[in-house]
Amino acid sequence: MADAVTNGFTEKFFGSTDGLRLYARNYQPAGGDTDRLPVMCLPGLTRNARDFHELALFLSQDAAFPRRVMALDYRGRGLSDRDDNKANYNLAVECGDVIAACAAFGIDRAILIGTSRGGLLLHLLAAIKPELLAGVILNDIGPVIEPAGLMAIRDYLNRDRKPQSWSEAVDILMENHSAAFPALGLTDWEGMARAIYKEQDGVPAADYDPAIAEQLKTIDFSNPLPDLWPQFKGLRSTPLLVIRGENSNLLSRQTVDEMAKQHPDMVQIVAKGQGHAPLPHLGDIPEAIGRFVSRLG
Repeated sequence: MADAVTNGFTEKFFGSTDGLRLYARNYQPAGGDTDRLPVMCLPGLTRNARDFHELALFLSQDAAFPRRVMALDYRGRGLSDRDDNKANYNLAVECGDVIAACAAFGIDRAILIGTSRGGLLLHLLAAIKPELLAGVILNDIGPVIEPAGLMAIRDYLNRDRKPQSWSEAVDILMENHSAAFPALGLTDWEGMARAIYKEQDGVPAADYDPAIAEQLKTIDFSNPLPDLWPQFKGLRSTPLLVIRGENSNLLSRQTVDEMAKQHPDMVQIVAKGQGHAPLPHLGDIPEAIGRFVSRLG
């Protein structure tokens, strides 16, 4: 695994409780093992561990507080097995996979970062395994999902246009998201494309089971979306950092304000010039995350 070592991480595989082979990246801290709390990174709906590469390097190689960082590919994403039972692409099963990952790698307490769907999983973990959560970072997600944002995700994940080259993959991302992400430069868009797509038969291909995107078509938006306020209450005693994209259409300012009322010690930052979901390695986000995790141990 020379490539993995060169890029600052080792590749780890572990088993789910129902027999799938799941994948994680493991970034060891500079200078070797430490007693500091590890960080576990949970990506969005169709995303994977590659989204956290730059942030994981930043945290694991921090000069003052280096720590172990792990980032997961959920089932059906990235290098993890796809599930023949498509109904298993749900929050409860994926929450079980996160618990299995922690058990497999000897993590009984950690700081967890959840982007979008990853943050929804953290709401469930707060309800069923709160002792695991030494601290929580929610990246552009909360107990209320704005329907307009979820519909936008449904539409662009199920678009007909597929890239035939890496430059076209970048063009497609910019067409869909540039209005909400003026902070990104061309290098950032190229990095996003490499995180989202894999090369298959010489062209970029979405790196997730298409059944995951298909599920969004079944949502009846004529009815209110369920919220997770009861589960959010489980985070009241857990140190919490919330990142909201300045232009997010999924997490509203009003929801963040209500979260702060219910969790008075909540730390919050705004990702300037970003929408849903902010890239966690851009702007002042890494430094804010670094400050937050360093005070937790």
